[in-house]
Amino acid sequence: MVGEPPVLDRKDYAAKCDQILEDAEIRFCGFIGQDAGLIVGRFREGEEPIETDENRRSMYHDLVTRITKRKVFDANLGRVKYSASRRERVVMMSFPVGDDVVMVMAQPHVNIDRTAYRIIEKLGSQWSEFYGK
Repeated sequence: MVGEPPVLDRKDYAAKCDQILEDAEIRFCGFIGQDAGLIVGRFREGEEPIETDENRRSMYHDLVTRITKRKVFDANLGRVKYSASRRERVVMMSFPVGDDVVMVMAQPHVNIDRTAYRIIEKLGSQWSEFYGK
């Protein structure tokens, strides 16, 4: 049986983004809602967006759609803790949090698992079952 997904209070989202952006390898962190809208998020100071605003909104929509479709498999396979894709210019990671999702863009050379674990630790104690505490 699959338990409830980790949930954060939306009032904490901006602070969580700031904590995640403390990692020098992170370019962008944002919380995306079920409606595919950016709730809160920003690029690291000095980082320029690679995509246009319109393309980023399309990425948010695609991300929410993929996460929603994956939930069908949760009962048998367990919840998705995170997913990642390595592209030539950026690594994209997503972390479902309740009905929302954390989207992170990192430098292309990052170690995906190590970076994901650091992000999960910053998301808080509700993720403890994942990293064994």
